[in-house]
Amino acid sequence: MSTQPRRKYPRRAPLAEEAQQSHSQQKIDKLRDFTDSEFAPETSFVKVVKSGPYLIMDDAGDRSFTAGGNGRRKNNKTTGKEAGQFGLQTPNFEGKKGSVKNWRPLSKSADQASTVVSAASYADLWVSLKEATDLVFRGENVRHPFESLYNKVELICVSRQEATVFKDLHMAFKGHISEWMNAIEARSKEVDDQAFLQHVEEQWQDLCRKIKLIRCIFLVLDRTYCLQRSDVPSIWDMGIAMCRQSLMETEESEAKIYAGLLSAVERERNGDQVDRHLLKNVIRMLSDLTLYESRFEEKFIAATKNLYSADSRRLIEESDIPAYLKYVSTRLDQEENRFEAGMGIGYLQISTRKKLIPTVEQELIQAHQTTMIAKGTDLLIDANRSDDMTLMFNLLARTPTGLQELCRAFCEYIKKRGRVIVMDDTPEKDKDKDMVPAMLDLKSKTDDILQHCFRNQSIFKDAAREGFEHFINQRANKPAEMIAKFVDSKLKTGNKEVTEEQLDNLMDRLLILFRYIHGKDVFEAFYKKDLAKRLLLQLSASVDSEKLMLQKLKTECGSAFTARLEGMFRDVENSKEELSGFEQFSGHPSKRTPKASSIDFAASILTHGIWPTYVPSELTLPEEMNMFMDAFQQFYVGRHSGRKLQWLANLGQCRINATYATGKKDFQVSQMQAVVLLLFNDLNDLSFDEIQKATKIETDELKRVMASLSHVRMMVLNKSGAPNVISVHDSFSYNPEFKSKTFRVKINAIQAQETPEEEQKTQEGVFADRQYQVDAAIVRIMKTRKSLKHALLVAEIYKQLRFPVTPNDLKKRIESLIERDYMARDREDQTLYNYVA
Repeated sequence: MSTQPRRKYPRRAPLAEEAQQSHSQQKIDKLRDFTDSEFAPETSFVKVVKSGPYLIMDDAGDRSFTAGGNGRRKNNKTTGKEAGQFGLQTPNFEGKKGSVKNWRPLSKSADQASTVVSAASYADLWVSLKEATDLVFRGENVRHPFESLYNKVELICVSRQEATVFKDLHMAFKGHISEWMNAIEARSKEVDDQAFLQHVEEQWQDLCRKIKLIRCIFLVLDRTYCLQRSDVPSIWDMGIAMCRQSLMETEESEAKIYAGLLSAVERERNGDQVDRHLLKNVIRMLSDLTLYESRFEEKFIAATKNLYSADSRRLIEESDIPAYLKYVSTRLDQEENRFEAGMGIGYLQISTRKKLIPTVEQELIQAHQTTMIAKGTDLLIDANRSDDMTLMFNLLARTPTGLQELCRAFCEYIKKRGRVIVMDDTPEKDKDKDMVPAMLDLKSKTDDILQHCFRNQSIFKDAAREGFEHFINQRANKPAEMIAKFVDSKLKTGNKEVTEEQLDNLMDRLLILFRYIHGKDVFEAFYKKDLAKRLLLQLSASVDSEKLMLQKLKTECGSAFTARLEGMFRDVENSKEELSGFEQFSGHPSKRTPKASSIDFAASILTHGIWPTYVPSELTLPEEMNMFMDAFQQFYVGRHSGRKLQWLANLGQCRINATYATGKKDFQVSQMQAVVLLLFNDLNDLSFDEIQKATKIETDELKRVMASLSHVRMMVLNKSGAPNVISVHDSFSYNPEFKSKTFRVKINAIQAQETPEEEQKTQEGVFADRQYQVDAAIVRIMKTRKSLKHALLVAEIYKQLRFPVTPNDLKKRIESLIERDYMARDREDQTLYNYVA
């Protein structure tokens, strides 16, 4: 019986079928390494056993196969350089086929039982193992074959002396790692931080290779004794733990490693080039030694915080906000690139990101976000620097309260800029005409910022709405009036500035401003007045545009808001039908008087209560005009019994043909202007008093009429006295020298112009309607609540009203209702109101 111990992997004769396959090679599957397979060395060792099949062990030492035959194995040939590094024997070998055996626990057989290692023989075995361990740590050639060393360890383990050999190996490791650390410590005093890092990285890589090689020799021990006991570390873990302990005991070397890393990172942050591969390897060393998170990371975060805290305080004061924003963005990108998962070659562990990035954000953004917002919001919006505004939004989004502060600043910006537009105190004439275009520009600017910079986030939309609603109602009634007048100017004839598509877009933008107005009844009153003039004086550029705007208002405010406006359009259509019937009327003047056939007559029938309230003006008409008016009244009353017509001379318009030496002209004038001009067919000169007696026109209205006819730009009539100033003592005469480049001369522009009296009357009408709404709201509340305190009543009224009301006006309406016995004060408590049924 052989004295050799039984092998863990018994030889196996190749099968007949396998022997017939020549020059074929099968890939050997790797067996699972349950401990530290990632630390497997890059080299393998082999041993030739006589001249038969060979036993081959790879770097992990747990793979074997038998091979025979004469086939040359070319791809697994180890170079001489690799073989000689640690005394590896690498003979050329041949083989046809390998058989893989799984790891099996060691067991004593009869052969093994006869070769139990005694204490004396163990000492001899450990001498050779200790010698090999020392040679590996010193980097010298191992004199014994590696398979022989492996077999010795296996023999010791079979003899149940694993604890003894592990203890001896532990002592050997301790001594060599102590020497390794002493060499590093001595080197730390000789070189600078950069060279020291390079030295440490080289020594660490070398030590790792040596520990892995020693682990291969003691693999049986590592895979049985160490693996089966929870209180015993693996050979690799033992070496790493000793390195960690030795490095922590040499505080100077450890501190110099940390200082070198921090110095390299600081140089890189200052723009210098550093060896990222070196930093990556050293940091991985600290991670393997479990010193990265416990010792280095804290120092690195503290150094980062100090650096950016000082830099941010200096830059936020010295540089402008756009430059500071770019600095912060650049720094954040640089820090992201320091991680292994980032772009390029990263060297920091990814676990540091959750600490590093918040620290940078805290020092560069959150600590100065109030200053950034205060100095940058108005500047960036006014200068239309949307890219910088987007960058500030993205940076502030990284902080917990950044976007909330930016949202408030955005709202305040709108309020400030809007208040300047609405509450313009400059004494310029017609300064309010620019109010609506300025508000539209502000709205367009804020919409662009919302879309391109703030990603249309709802909180910023709400802030914009709050800002516009605040400033547009700071000046009661005026913004609503100016919006209505602006719409009127865009819908009138002669407005060739925009196309239909542009006009539709403009109406949509105006309706957005209209939504912010609390007193929508003011807009309704002025819009209705202007619409009436456009319809009656035929000033609308397009009926389709008028109806489109009406439809938009109906969609926005409901059918009740536009009921009267729609009634105005119905009256215009009905008037055309009435005129068509009047043409067929037997009492038509043209059928009775040949002279009347040269006169064209048209009338608009306005339903009372739908159209604005107009006060009839007294006017003496020529016989021809009276003849048509009487005939139409007879026709209409006969057609609609019970109805009454009231003529509004101040809204009438005429076209008069005039003959001059230079040719004929067609004057488009108001009815009052036409009556005055017809007086000069019989007389060349008339005084102001004579004209007034002949026409019965009120003095102020007549002054406006005469001013339009004798204006220096028209000069249809010559005037005595000061130019452009009408006095009751002036006289007027026919101007035979009148000249105009156009055949049709429009002189009735005064009808389309709004007088201060009309504006005041419209506002008074709005206030009167509001009084009724306030009274109705108070009665509704009191009828429901029966009894209510004054303060609670006022609060309830404000909730129900859609327009602004002053407390003084509310008090007057309450007193009025008390006088009319709708409510009464309580006798014991004067602040308590009781409803009177």
